[in-house]
Amino acid sequence: MDIVRYIPLILAGVLLNAAAQLLLKQGMIQVGQFELGMANLLEIGPRVAVNPFVLLGLASYVISVGAWLVVLSRVDVSVAYPMVSLGYIVTVILGRVLFNEAVTAQRVLGVLVICVGVFLVARS
Repeated sequence: MDIVRYIPLILAGVLLNAAAQLLLKQGMIQVGQFELGMANLLEIGPRVAVNPFVLLGLASYVISVGAWLVVLSRVDVSVAYPMVSLGYIVTVILGRVLFNEAVTAQRVLGVLVICVGVFLVARS
């Protein structure tokens, strides 16, 4: 199996999944905080269902699942799945850039550990 050949497809799936997270976050920023419960479902549900960022996020998920199914048809899951963790790196960086989220030294260290792990899995 030549994983290098499938890296672009794996990255496309991972990046689409990360984009979905970021789009959903933006959508929920627009909707606002709410308590989970049946009473709120009728009030918040329609606002969530028509939010363009939520809809784009869900569409990104659907497309990423399609890309991932193609990946799984060609690459061992034990090699492909650890690559999903690259999405954590993307979301930490873009969470900081787009949403001004705190990125502590501990979080950076965690991202570096993920990078090393992905590198080791990809080389195996």
